[in-house]
Amino acid sequence: MKNPLSGKTIGNISRRHLLGTALAIGVVRPGWAAEPEKPKTLVVNSSGGVVNRALRKAFFTEFERRYGIRVIDTSPADTAKLRAMVASGNVEWDVTEIAGQDGVLVERLGLLEPLDHSIIDLSRFPENLKKNKFLFPRSVYSTVLGYRKEAFKQGHPVGWAEFWDVKKFPGRRSLRNHPVDNLEFALLADGVPADKLYPLDLDRAFRKLDEIRPHINVWWSAGAQPAQLLVDGEVDLASGWSGRFYDLVMKDAPIGIEWAGGAVKESDFAIPKGAKHPYWSQKFLAVMAEAERQAIYTNELGYPGLNLDLVKFVEPKVVPLLITNPVNLAKQFFNDLTWWADNQAVALDRWNKWMLKG
Repeated sequence: MKNPLSGKTIGNISRRHLLGTALAIGVVRPGWAAEPEKPKTLVVNSSGGVVNRALRKAFFTEFERRYGIRVIDTSPADTAKLRAMVASGNVEWDVTEIAGQDGVLVERLGLLEPLDHSIIDLSRFPENLKKNKFLFPRSVYSTVLGYRKEAFKQGHPVGWAEFWDVKKFPGRRSLRNHPVDNLEFALLADGVPADKLYPLDLDRAFRKLDEIRPHINVWWSAGAQPAQLLVDGEVDLASGWSGRFYDLVMKDAPIGIEWAGGAVKESDFAIPKGAKHPYWSQKFLAVMAEAERQAIYTNELGYPGLNLDLVKFVEPKVVPLLITNPVNLAKQFFNDLTWWADNQAVALDRWNKWMLKG
């Protein structure tokens, strides 16, 4: 996947803030004969949990205040359900979250309405994202290594090779029950450089996974699990989404985040094809594009938005824990989402068979 930051980092982005962008209330593109009547509600689907809490604080409340339309939130983000809705013509969502390689898939399948760039201002986004046709680039997220501080007073594992080193770093471990990221982590642990990961060597990755499998105590499936497993002392090391760890770190939980080998992905929002209120869906995404609103989301959850003016509004205490902090970003890699879109079915089938081997 091409780095969505397009060479930009917190340390070198512009500080200019365009206060007037994305506030174009009443602006109607040529394709809209007139501003459509306001619906009473707008349904926004997301991954739920702490993500939904942050979305409401940063975007839902402001959209409701600005337009008088109540936002109804649903979860989880579900590509299969999106496909079924579009196929049936009964589309329940006005906007939905689409993460990682699923964005490539749903765009290919024609499941989305195009973005209206006369409403959604992407002018202060990285160059390679400004002309996105269907996917609104909400943020980036990363799968990283979390650890329990009490278990590693003399130093925690740095990177996946040390996660695999059970003699040097004994302790209970947890990984996600899914091939995405785990295949990359296995190859990194086996010495493959981050810039040489793709195309993934499945045989080599599964051989390396065979080594760590006896030492995995919990295969997690829900995003909230790994951080809670660490806090509860059920495991000492766990892969997990950085925002879930961030949420507890900011509450002074005794856990830490190791960025080395983190797997970074773009997280998008989009309008399902056949959505009932497409104009107001565009207006909602326009609110999501604003730097000040994105900063509220980032402060709440640690997933940085991609408006380049974001840093101007982020709380200083948050910056060391941002995926896009130059120090952190340099240690991570970007998943190749196109490779995953092309190969996910094969990789998932092999993963499921591998898990069944017991």
